[in-house]
Amino acid sequence: MKTYLRILHYARPLASFLPQYLLYTVLATLFGLANFTLIIPLLQVLFEKTDQVPTQASTQLPAFHFSLDWVKDTFNYFFADVLATHGTMGALTFVCIIVVVSVLCSNLFRYLSLRLLAKVRARVIRNLRHDLYRRILQLQLGYFAGERKGDLMSRFTADVQEVESSVVNTMTAVIQEPLKIIAFFAVLFYMSVPLTLFTLILLPISGILIAGVAKRLRQQAKQSQSTLGSMLSVIDETLGGIRVIKAFNAQQYIEGKFEDQNDEYARTSRRIDNTRDLASPFSEFAGVAVVAGLLYFGGTLILGGESNLTGETFIGYVVLFSQVLTPAKALSSSFGNIQRGLVAGERVLGIIDTEPAIRDKPNAQLLPAFEQQIELRNLQFAYGTDPVLQDINLTIQKGKTVALVGPSGSGKSTLADLLPRFYDPTGGQILIDGHDVRDCTIHSVREQMGIVTQESILFNDTIFNNIRFNTQATEAEVMEAARIANAHDFITATPDGYQTIIGDRGGRLSGGQRQRLSIARAILRNPPILILDEATSALDTESEKLVQEALTRLMQHRTSLVIAHRLSTVQHADEIIVLHQGRIAERGTHDELLRQPGGLYQRLSQMQATNAALV
Repeated sequence: MKTYLRILHYARPLASFLPQYLLYTVLATLFGLANFTLIIPLLQVLFEKTDQVPTQASTQLPAFHFSLDWVKDTFNYFFADVLATHGTMGALTFVCIIVVVSVLCSNLFRYLSLRLLAKVRARVIRNLRHDLYRRILQLQLGYFAGERKGDLMSRFTADVQEVESSVVNTMTAVIQEPLKIIAFFAVLFYMSVPLTLFTLILLPISGILIAGVAKRLRQQAKQSQSTLGSMLSVIDETLGGIRVIKAFNAQQYIEGKFEDQNDEYARTSRRIDNTRDLASPFSEFAGVAVVAGLLYFGGTLILGGESNLTGETFIGYVVLFSQVLTPAKALSSSFGNIQRGLVAGERVLGIIDTEPAIRDKPNAQLLPAFEQQIELRNLQFAYGTDPVLQDINLTIQKGKTVALVGPSGSGKSTLADLLPRFYDPTGGQILIDGHDVRDCTIHSVREQMGIVTQESILFNDTIFNNIRFNTQATEAEVMEAARIANAHDFITATPDGYQTIIGDRGGRLSGGQRQRLSIARAILRNPPILILDEATSALDTESEKLVQEALTRLMQHRTSLVIAHRLSTVQHADEIIVLHQGRIAERGTHDELLRQPGGLYQRLSQMQATNAALV
């Protein structure tokens, strides 16, 4: 129930639709109720028992008071008047016209309520997706390292769709059907208390059984949604690694992984459908059993003279009670359908409720414009209990270039990720002009940094929009940034120039071209602090030359932290920091480090020189 109410909370403000929806629902219910109670006077006309209409109703219109008696007496007044004036045929015509008008009004208000509910449904799903997407953007990078992308996509698509179809669409049943049941039983109690009490005998039993079905559905739905997430993860991995799959002739292997998840999802879905479909037949059987018992019990009362019900009133009672089965069946079916949606809702809300580990402090300040230096003071960081960086002390003066080198796993990329607060250190401080970055807003810290990574992150959009990304730059400024990044020539050679669509993750471009677009994007942003994470390590020699020229232009007059795989690219750095097992092992200029006998930097340089000679 808590999850259901939270989902409905996304329809806020409730005051904008709930009173109107309840009004439409109540009117539709009342007119629908009138449709079946009018059967009694219709039967009186057909069975020629119109003399049973109270005679006092023809002499005086009843004064208004809120009760079923007033409704009954008012109708009898007009019915008796028509009967006296136009005879039985006129009375029959009168009743038929009232039935048609009542049916029209009932369906009109029902349509208006459904129309209003469609608006609410769209609002709920829109707000739910918005909160989910916003939370995804707020979560730290470490969260995504521990989650499967396919499972996250499943929550955006399948789970939200399940919430819409299984939860929001049942709002009609949850709100409207109970009102109908209450209204029907109010009239049934008014007509005959003994008969109505008799019909309530089996309801608690059926309710307990339906609750058991709903509990079983909930357990099965959890397994189903988890399996769907796993299957989407396999699909995502297949699309991302299709080149490797084909190169290793692994189609059959990866197809087997997919089929395992696909078969499991099919089995769980089948079990859910079987269980869910059990609720409706059972509720219908229980309802028919009650009707049969009602016919027997009521018939014995009337035949034995123990009830004041007439034959036509009893038939009207049975017809009216049979209509209780429809909302009761819809309500029981909705409780079955809603379980899968609630599980999906919990999966979606689980992400929304996840608090970002990296967030602004309550009184976070804006980081002033960078003027002097970046200082890493006694810096430490660990993933869980595994230490990655220990006792890092480093100062980067404004306008200087500092390079980080070292073996794989030494902590180079992790250190670079700490500067823009992708992660927060577990010990020590990162100070920019004396301001601890954790005391400043994340936006103001990242606003002063530009990042170019080894993997070029581009979007399935035009070249122009990828360079202009999140800026208000003009076309001339975009083209100038492309020239500085050695990208203008290849851009103009494409069929549509700067308006060329580059495909998913820039797949229609070469590695060097993608990297130069990333550099152009960073140039356009014009950040005072630049972070280069092995920006040329994955490129061929020709592309590396073009990209290195672009990077040299980009680094001019900027404070740069460069993570280097190829030591030849950082020979001119003002200081080179050699990391080993999360600690600073050596530091100095290129020439100073080469003169250290047996040093780690010297060994790395010799190994790369040997490899280059062999090539």
